[in-house]
Amino acid sequence: MRILITNDDGIHAPALRVLQEALRPFGPVVVVAPDRDQSATSHALTLQRPLRVNRIADDIYSVDGTPTDCVVIAANGLLPERPELVVSGINHGPNMGEDVTYSGTVAAAMEGTMQGVPALAVSLVTRAPADFVEPSRFVAQLVRKVQEHGMGRGTLLNVNLPHRPWSDVRGVRITRLGTRIYRDSLVEKIDPRGKTYYWIGGLEPVWVREEGTDFHAVEEGYISVTPLSLDLTHYKTLVEMEAWGLAP
Repeated sequence: MRILITNDDGIHAPALRVLQEALRPFGPVVVVAPDRDQSATSHALTLQRPLRVNRIADDIYSVDGTPTDCVVIAANGLLPERPELVVSGINHGPNMGEDVTYSGTVAAAMEGTMQGVPALAVSLVTRAPADFVEPSRFVAQLVRKVQEHGMGRGTLLNVNLPHRPWSDVRGVRITRLGTRIYRDSLVEKIDPRGKTYYWIGGLEPVWVREEGTDFHAVEEGYISVTPLSLDLTHYKTLVEMEAWGLAP
């Protein structure tokens, strides 16, 4: 199995090399990642300038673009053969609930799915210094299961691992996306030229504590695995709107 690893934390993220080693038993593993932190870039694609690729080492490349750019480039020309699996991560921080719509980590996995390749997005729920060895071993276990069972077209798996001693991880739960409580801050400042500028964010995300969700599973010490679909259609509303009688 040919595996592509990418992320949104950038080519220097410590998890990349650890994950690459953990997945080598499956076959060739190539890292193609952004040359810098691209967190919260979502599914952005660079269209207004050329992209530069830098070969860092054997099977390791950086791209001066987004995580989505990395997958597109890797799948459509950089690699001698198309990947058979995309693993995005391991992200240093959570990607749960509605936050997946912001996430470059999840977007890279989405792009893999759009390219017709099974894909995983994996995050460790902490921003503190962390050891990625055991999380990488779990990813390898999950890859084995995907290899055995396959994945439906247009689906991907979003994985969030609790940050605790591995012996304290209680198990794995298959979950749905949780609901985030939005309390982002907007910081207004004045630059040296007297002009106003803004910083968005700065507060840690908070989720509704609801059983069956990714947040609840992680909070309880479980690994959360959430199947996601590229089809964003809300089918109940679709049926209801048929009765609206809209006309041009």
